Amino acid sequence: MILIVGGAGYIGSHLVKELIKFEKVVVLDNFSTGFHTLVDSRTILVEGNLGDENVLKYIFTNYPIKAVMHFAANSLVGESVQNPYKYYENNVSATLTLLNTMLRYNVKNFIFSSTAATYGIPTVDLIDEEQPTNPINPYGRSKLMVENILEDFSKAYGLNYIVLRYFNAAGAHESAEIGESHDPETHLIPIILQHLLGQREKISVFGTDYDTPDGTCIRDYIHVTDLATAHIKALHALLDGQKQTAVYNLGNGKGYSVKEVIETCEKVTGKHANIEFAERRPGDPARLVASSNKIFEELGWKAERNLEQIIESAWRWHQRTVKVDA
Repeated sequence: MILIVGGAGYIGSHLVKELIKFEKVVVLDNFSTGFHTLVDSRTILVEGNLGDENVLKYIFTNYPIKAVMHFAANSLVGESVQNPYKYYENNVSATLTLLNTMLRYNVKNFIFSSTAATYGIPTVDLIDEEQPTNPINPYGRSKLMVENILEDFSKAYGLNYIVLRYFNAAGAHESAEIGESHDPETHLIPIILQHLLGQREKISVFGTDYDTPDGTCIRDYIHVTDLATAHIKALHALLDGQKQTAVYNLGNGKGYSVKEVIETCEKVTGKHANIEFAERRPGDPARLVASSNKIFEELGWKAERNLEQIIESAWRWHQRTVKVDA
């Protein structure tokens, strides 16, 4: 059995959809940002906090867990600046409780969702895993702290782990049963699609004077199902003994500007966006694009879907959600 911490959230629920084909799954979620509607009925659901020792003891006592995947971080950069305590408590302290409980029950395989935010503001166009980590906000620092903890725990306690540093996850499951939803919504593609469905008056583009071809920020988008596939390959690498420790970037290796994303959304939907241009947001790098060569060479994974396919899948889900809500 595999324990998915945060399995009712966006990325965790998509991972569960794929993993349930191979493994029995226990989902732990406190539903602070997750949704009951995203929980697959074929899983065992435990409601609670990852930092609650009693909840963890119940899970590890009652189920034969052989690996843990951790998706249950707080992840809003702006909020982390305003309320760093929340981020260090949940993302670091609670994760320590989880790791300690795992070791107590001799569960030594761990896959950790990390982030491009660990790199801070990069100095290269294509970021590989050898680039220095220099996060510029508490969210990024909290993720890097856990990465450092994992390295120390591996040396001291024999913990096997794989860290997956995401760039921009997007899109929805091919079934259109689950998709990307946050409250509040902060991600570009769902914001654009909500606007094109009439749920928002306009789209704000923050900064048009970056050193990029069209002046707007460039980001690397990866389909959430491609992301899920990477987790499953990482899990098998740990369970088969192929890897004891590793850190991998997950991205497309190709960047798209904010304007290109809007234009692709317009193309897919056949609708026109009302765009408002605004000042830059502090701390937004001009370009964040991943090199995923390392995970391709070592585990044979690469992103399969392009931006248009990502948006097409998201649009199907958004349209279905509006019909269901209506």
